[in-house]
Amino acid sequence: MLDTAAAIIGGGAATRFGGRDKSRLVIGGMSIINRQAAALQPLVSELFIVASQRERFGDTPWRVVPDAFPGAGVVGAIATALGATGASRVLTVACDLPFLTEPLLKRLVELAGAPGAEAAWVRTDAGPEPLVACYTQAAGPAIRAAIADGRLRAGALSEALAIREIGIEELRTFGDPARLLANINSPDDLSTIERS
Repeated sequence: MLDTAAAIIGGGAATRFGGRDKSRLVIGGMSIINRQAAALQPLVSELFIVASQRERFGDTPWRVVPDAFPGAGVVGAIATALGATGASRVLTVACDLPFLTEPLLKRLVELAGAPGAEAAWVRTDAGPEPLVACYTQAAGPAIRAAIADGRLRAGALSEALAIREIGIEELRTFGDPARLLANINSPDDLSTIERS
């Protein structure tokens, strides 16, 4: 897996937290970004952050890559991550997911490296998780074409790419899906996670 990089997607301005950076929220004694780095680093040769506001992450030990496709949302962040490294595969994770595990992330890398695959992601009944995923460099042209055409929904990626999926049953083998994919979008989410 040494030819794999990881990109933590820094997200927006965190307006629901009054500008407080969600990646720095402390869960179980460790910030989310450090929890993610601990799960990602054994799997990758490089870890970096994609962020529209580079200064938010200037104090971290990781390279910060500015979003090359402002306004293109998640799809733009994925394209930026692929363009920022020479690694053949790039794990992408949203910065507000504190409970991702190394085994789950490793499985995504394995699936993305399967013959004919261009990417792998988690899919639940709520739909795909484009930022709990691994993309190959082969996916780059189709993703950039989707951006050029204004197709910015995650569903556009499923139409454009050969994507392997971890469905809900396989996801359960890695832990409670609700916990694995728990994200912090608001102070209420944070309070719920702190109580769990």
